[in-house]
Amino acid sequence: MIRIYTTPSCSSCRKAKKWLEEHRLPYEEKNLFSHKITLEDISLMLKNAENGFDDIISTRSKVFKDQALEPNEMSVKELTSFILENPSILKRPIIIADEKMQVGYNDEEIRVFVPKRLRDYVMCKGLPEGEICDYQTQLKKYFDEIREETKK
Repeated sequence: MIRIYTTPSCSSCRKAKKWLEEHRLPYEEKNLFSHKITLEDISLMLKNAENGFDDIISTRSKVFKDQALEPNEMSVKELTSFILENPSILKRPIIIADEKMQVGYNDEEIRVFVPKRLRDYVMCKGLPEGEICDYQTQLKKYFDEIREETKK
């Protein structure tokens, strides 16, 4: 299941959710302002981050500036506690599924969340020889199949 961390006023969050919905990819949304972020959430983010906290926090946020904090001078425990108390310092959206994570919205990179089955359709894998393969037809086949499965 895809998990997406958002805030209501975030336009990139809206774009990411719209993209996931258009591709009929189920997701769980965690609004950072209405759902308390947990230590488990932060651990999940850090597990998938290539550069640790640098990937997930915005040092340009008002909270960091107001308090004149330097994240490189904070311990992991201090920084984790600070995020739990101030979730607005997290970059948005943060999208996670399995071993994949995307921070921010990028139209190309978000495709990493497309299931293998759909990628195979779009790449025309398993298509009978001689059958014409075009993107829209393959996409329609995939969604028709999904629709039939959900009816069952």
